[in-house]
Amino acid sequence: MKYAKLTIASEFIKGKIDKRIYGSFVEHLGRCVYGGIFEPGHPEADENGFRLDVLDLIKELDIPVVRYPGGNFVSGYNWEDGIGPVKDRPRRLELAWGTLETNEFGTDEFMAWCKKAGTAPMMAVNLGTRGPDEARQLVEYCNHPGGTYLSDLRKKYGSDLPYDVKLWCLGNEMDGPWQMGAKTSVEYGRTACEAAKIMKWTDPTIETVLCGSSSWGMKTFGEWETASLDIAYDHVDYVSMHQYHSNNDNYLENFLAKGVETDSFIDSVIAALDYVQGKRHSKKRIDISFDEWNVWYHSNGAEFEKWSKAPHLLEDVYNFADTLVVGTMLNSIINHADRVKIACLAQLVNVIAPIMTEDGGKAWRQTIYYPFWFASKYGRGYALQQIKDTSKYDTRWYTDVPHVDTSSILSEDGNELVIFAVNRDTEDEITLETKLCDFDGFRVIEHIAMEDTDPMAFNTKDSEVVKPVSKALPELDGRIMKCSLKPMSWNMIRLRK
Repeated sequence: MKYAKLTIASEFIKGKIDKRIYGSFVEHLGRCVYGGIFEPGHPEADENGFRLDVLDLIKELDIPVVRYPGGNFVSGYNWEDGIGPVKDRPRRLELAWGTLETNEFGTDEFMAWCKKAGTAPMMAVNLGTRGPDEARQLVEYCNHPGGTYLSDLRKKYGSDLPYDVKLWCLGNEMDGPWQMGAKTSVEYGRTACEAAKIMKWTDPTIETVLCGSSSWGMKTFGEWETASLDIAYDHVDYVSMHQYHSNNDNYLENFLAKGVETDSFIDSVIAALDYVQGKRHSKKRIDISFDEWNVWYHSNGAEFEKWSKAPHLLEDVYNFADTLVVGTMLNSIINHADRVKIACLAQLVNVIAPIMTEDGGKAWRQTIYYPFWFASKYGRGYALQQIKDTSKYDTRWYTDVPHVDTSSILSEDGNELVIFAVNRDTEDEITLETKLCDFDGFRVIEHIAMEDTDPMAFNTKDSEVVKPVSKALPELDGRIMKCSLKPMSWNMIRLRK
């Protein structure tokens, strides 16, 4: 018999949710920038070339931070190429993705776009083909108030006030052989240490993110985190992790189980970080920046013309099954709110993204837009420590996979409780029975679900097939709430005092 029981109490807090876990990512890759957030001449473009229809969808998501400009792209990027008069900017061969970079959009344009989008920039520096000196110069250009060559250059190019960028990524996936300037853990640790040191000398208010291993499956994973962090420990604040899930073998039950791998990956990174802290007898704790995560597999192998500008690259068209996996990944991030302080859904527009656009035409919401939207809107406050008891299943790759995956959030004022629940089972409806230990006076006010949909269904510019619906309110009897979860469904239940 399949079942799911949940026990929660307002006093059992796992961690304060940092709003930055609802961040995203813009890279100079495919049509994320050109034809995505930036398309001069589009009917919806403003005077800066920013697409207002795309901005409207982004503002709905209430994204607090956006990572830029990469990604693999940053390991060969000269930031100076993207400032100054656009007509004078160089056109470059972009080696990470085999495309042409025109540099029409650069640092100054990104900062202006962030202001219009109501988000904060999270900048990455090139520690592949360049190094600490270029990194600290970018910090000076962005953050120093004035009176130096670089800060005055920023003023000359239109921004009298500093950009005040607080978050800085020290390169990207530097253990990956596909990365320009890939390094060993010790080589990277030394470079990152010196970069972070002089970047913070330039602006002591910034925080820095050390590159973790490119993925959990890398042979370097674990040793990379511990060796590089041990070297750079005193000058960094976070370690990054990246994870993408796929359904390349077309095995639905296994695909829906992949959230358990996200839980294990996060726990493994925490173990590595705490090992180094213990080894150093340090009072300083390093937390996680999960600054690339998503589902990614639909667009693998897509062909494009090499050295073309903004080709259609990595444009995954997401289906309903992808929505459920994204929902479980969000649950994992929320449930680790004590250590995951930043997270970036990769990416924001067109490239493995919740938002798609048509060149010169419409913008629309992909299926994965909705669980992210609800989490960003209602998943803020305190993540609760849950006691879970649910039936489980096994797949070819995973064992003891919970049929029902949940996260529970108490609002900052203590007056609202939100439960996100995904029923992974492909056949049966399961009743989620929740014991509310100390939520006297709370009443159920909403049940939203995404359900009853072909797992392969997807949205288009003209038809939104996969979308949330309002459901009948769950039964609340004293301190016991019962909610029926349809097979293969994502759910949000809200209670309020």
